[in-house]
This record gives sequence, structure tokens and C-alpha cells, in this order.
Amino acid sequence: MDTHSLSHAQVSRIQQAIRKQPGLDGWLFYDFRHLDPIAYRVLLLDPSLHVTRRWYYWVPAVGRPVKVQHRIEPHVLERLPGDLQLYVSWREQHAALKSLLQSAKRIAMQYSPMNAIPYLSRVDAGTIELIRGFGVEVVTSADLVQQFEAVWDESQLASHQVAAEGLRAIVDEAFGFVGASLAAGRALTEYGLQQYILSRMQAHGLVTSSPPIAAVNAHSADPHYGPLPEGSAPIRAGDLVLIDLWAKQPCAGAVYADITWTGFVGQTVPVRQQEIFQIVRRARDAAVGFVQGRVRDGVFPFGWEVDNVCRQVVCDAGYEKYFLHRTGHSIGEEVHGNGANIDSLETQDARRLLPGTCFSIEPGIYLRDEFGIRSELDVYLSACDAIVYGQPVQTELIAISPAAK
Repeated sequence: MDTHSLSHAQVSRIQQAIRKQPGLDGWLFYDFRHLDPIAYRVLLLDPSLHVTRRWYYWVPAVGRPVKVQHRIEPHVLERLPGDLQLYVSWREQHAALKSLLQSAKRIAMQYSPMNAIPYLSRVDAGTIELIRGFGVEVVTSADLVQQFEAVWDESQLASHQVAAEGLRAIVDEAFGFVGASLAAGRALTEYGLQQYILSRMQAHGLVTSSPPIAAVNAHSADPHYGPLPEGSAPIRAGDLVLIDLWAKQPCAGAVYADITWTGFVGQTVPVRQQEIFQIVRRARDAAVGFVQGRVRDGVFPFGWEVDNVCRQVVCDAGYEKYFLHRTGHSIGEEVHGNGANIDSLETQDARRLLPGTCFSIEPGIYLRDEFGIRSELDVYLSACDAIVYGQPVQTELIAISPAAK
């Protein structure tokens, strides 16, 4: 299928999705100088297009789409089907928009009320004001975007399985490397461990958008700590070690896996650290069990519901104020994807989890100036189940014994 035919097929899919949204008349795409990468991906546009003027693409629930473009850039949307309206002045632009929306009452745009889902807030407030000025109600395109951005095909699921299995192997290799380094008397820092993990990703045929986290002791209580070449902490006997790693295959359409494990350098894990880990594990497993139960019953839960289930376990244990972030995030071609997040804290993500999507479950307890424990796994939703790849998952805080690899 050539690019032109592919675009026609994609627009047909978009219209089918719009018609499934109650009371929605259409989806208005808008961009200025690549402010909305979502629009380019959903419409299958070349993201390297040279764009210096505003363009709009109106996809009605029924009927022909309409392109509104500046006269000096009339070819930006030439691959897309639909009628073309050109403008030069702002008055002509406003008139064209008003004309194409004259029969619409309720439309979707990349907008999020109160910026609840910042991943989706791509259209500026002024443009929203302009469209509303025509007497049109603007609603969020979040549920539509999720269908096109977050739902995987079979090849993407296969790529996730490869990435998850690779990362799971790298965890064992990384903890083995720590033990072997200490047994041999070789100095090892957080940065050195991070670089080792990166080398193992390359060996497993994986790539990452940014380096993994390798953190010991108090640094592990900083959820997004990143070691630097100079000044990163040494790793010694008696240290708690947290590694958070995410990667995917280096091919078009490949999706990420993202996991976090923790270990203690020594023969016997301290009771307090093991107790904190078990609280985190119970919270993680409660969230996974909740999703599995709902999906097996044919009901796909909302992101905020899963967060509440997970967070309640941590709250009941008395560590509510030490759980500093949402329970999890959507996973796709980017490690933080555009599907529903597992969140009732930072936002209340009211999107329903969809079959064919994947998200992380990663509760954590962060005791400032002491240590942090996070346990992360990824959950993929099929049509009838919730599946965790990259087995086995962590059930105990790992004792990393200084011994030869």
C-alpha cells in the first residue's frame, strides 16, 4: 500500500473511532511549527516536514475532511484526503475555520481540561479560545489519541516481549557484576554500574532513550537520580542498590519495556529494608491482581482506580507521604506513552485502560537520607487478561553476595 492509500485508510479509521464517541462531530487537528507531534503520528505525516505556518485538518464523523493551510505552504498536507482551503491573512484563516465548523457542535482537539493530562495538552489556549468563539464545544481527544498512540499490534507486542526478557536478564547480569567486582577488589561506582548496564543493553540488541538509573543508599530515595561520571557514589558491602532500566529494539514501531529491581550488597538483608520492600511488593501485586480480576471479568478499569488500589496498601502501612509519584505510566514507542497512566495522585487519569495497551506498575517508598525501594514491572492487556512479561518478577530484596561471576 502506498503512502497516499495508507493515509486514506488511516483517515477512515479515525472517522470510525470518532463515530464511537457519543455526541462527537469530529476531530480537529492543528499544528504550528511541530507543537503537536501527536498529530503527525496519528495522521501518518512526515515529522521532518518543513512547517512555518499554521495548518488545520478537520476530520468529521461523516463526510470529507477539510485542510486549511497557508498559501505559501499548500503542500504540507497533500498526502491527506479532503478538500483544501487556503488562507493568507488571519481574517481569511478565521473565516475558513468558521465555515468548516459551521455544522459542528462538539469537537475533539489535543486539549486536556485543567491540563490534567499534560501529554495531551498540545493546543495552545488561544487556539482553543478561537474555536470556542465560533460557538463550538471543544473536548479532549485523550480517548481517541489512546486508540491510535497506545494500542499495540502483534509485532509491537512481540518486540515488548523481547525487550522485557532482555532487561530481565540484564538485571541478573548487573547484580552479578556488582558481586564479582567486589569479590575481585575492583572499585565500582554508580556510574560504572550504569555504564555496564548500557553495555549489556547493546549486547542484547536493545537501545534506550536515556541512561538507566543506578543508585545506592540515600541516592535511591531520589526517584529520578542519575549518576554522573564525576562524584557518583561508590558501591560497597552493606549498600542498598536500585537499578531502573528501560529499553526497546532498534526498529520501527518497537516498544519499550521498563523495570526496576533493588538489592542489598551482603549475605543478609537488613530487616528494615526487607520490610519496606515487602510493603512495596504487596502494593505492586495488589494493583496487578486488581487489573487481572477486572479484565478477566470483562471490565477494563480506569487508570486512577488502579492507582488507588496500589496506594492504599502503602497508606495502610503508614508510608503514604513517602510514596511520591503515580503508580505507573503508559508504555509505547516512547517509554512514557500517550495511553492511560496509573494515576490518581499527580492527576486523576479518567481514561479507561484499553485492550492492546501496556503500562508500568511501580510503587515506591522513599525515605530521605536513608534509602528508597521501588519495584516495577509492566502489564500488557489482552482482550481477556493482564499479562506480565519478563518473568520471574522480584519477590524478595536481593542479597548480592560478593562472589565470582
